[in-house]
Amino acid sequence: MTKIITIILFLGVCFVYTCAPMPEVQPKQKSNLTVGMVKTKIVKGETNQAEVMALFGAPNLVTINKNDNEVWNYSKMSFESGAAAASDIWLGSRALATSTTSSFDLILIFDDNDVVLDYSIISSSY
Repeated sequence: MTKIITIILFLGVCFVYTCAPMPEVQPKQKSNLTVGMVKTKIVKGETNQAEVMALFGAPNLVTINKNDNEVWNYSKMSFESGAAAASDIWLGSRALATSTTSSFDLILIFDDNDVVLDYSIISSSY
């Protein structure tokens, strides 16, 4: 008798767990680090380091290149994943999970006056 009660309780907990609504995930704050923002706000020979800092915040990496120019690197990566629904699992069907990874890198080169000399954007999604 205790086995039957244990099995019923186990199945009840499993049913409640799989049917419970998923908690709402609050969207993260959007980053200004986009191709559009770079192309509209960064002007070679005009935009200075203070303006870049105001737009994108502190860079991820600061280096000096072979010409003694300061180089700022900004990197952003995101990952989204889709999971199989509980009903797909219970029905025994094969549901495929999907995922997308995106990366964005901005490399800024500054002249001796801390003004943007050149920049590069590397963006990929897979």
